[in-house]
Amino acid sequence: MTLTAGEKIHVITRRLFENDLRRHFIGEVEACTDILIRARGFAFVYDEGSNDFTRREETRTRIFSLLDANLIVNVLPKDVAVEDIRYRLDDRNRRLVTDGKGFAMNISEFGAQR
Repeated sequence: MTLTAGEKIHVITRRLFENDLRRHFIGEVEACTDILIRARGFAFVYDEGSNDFTRREETRTRIFSLLDANLIVNVLPKDVAVEDIRYRLDDRNRRLVTDGKGFAMNISEFGAQR
């Protein structure tokens, strides 16, 4: 198995065109097969006005295909609480995904930051 139930993931949907929405998903894996992931968590969408990712308040169950070349799936530490994850820029203008309690992951390599 690629992933197991209970693992936390951060999924980036690559943009195909410059004006496509920047969409991310952070959640917990409920089930996984060789080609599909079922996860429950939060959708994040980039807001040009605030120059930040905004979390949708309601939880969602999403199914992702591991065959989709437009997805980047990062596995997060098991002790990270999905509901605590936020985005922020550090002092070097790199975009971080953080829980504010010690976990931080630089995702600026996945796109130009402003």
